[in-house]
Amino acid sequence: MSVLSLRLPEDVHDRLNRLAEKTKRTKSSFIKEMIETSLEEYEEAYLALERLNEKNARYLTTEELEEELGV
Repeated sequence: MSVLSLRLPEDVHDRLNRLAEKTKRTKSSFIKEMIETSLEEYEEAYLALERLNEKNARYLTTEELEEELGV
């Protein structure tokens, strides 16, 4: 497993500490969970942007899409 260091604003660090203490979980477990969740969202967003920027991209209206999907 890799190690990553980061600097947090004091207020965010305090909130994370309080959450860890209340739940009896480690700060690292929360940070890993948050990164995994957010990373997937970012990957999907960038994939969508890449597809929008493709030179051969085909854009459909809602009606055209529904017709193509048979909806």
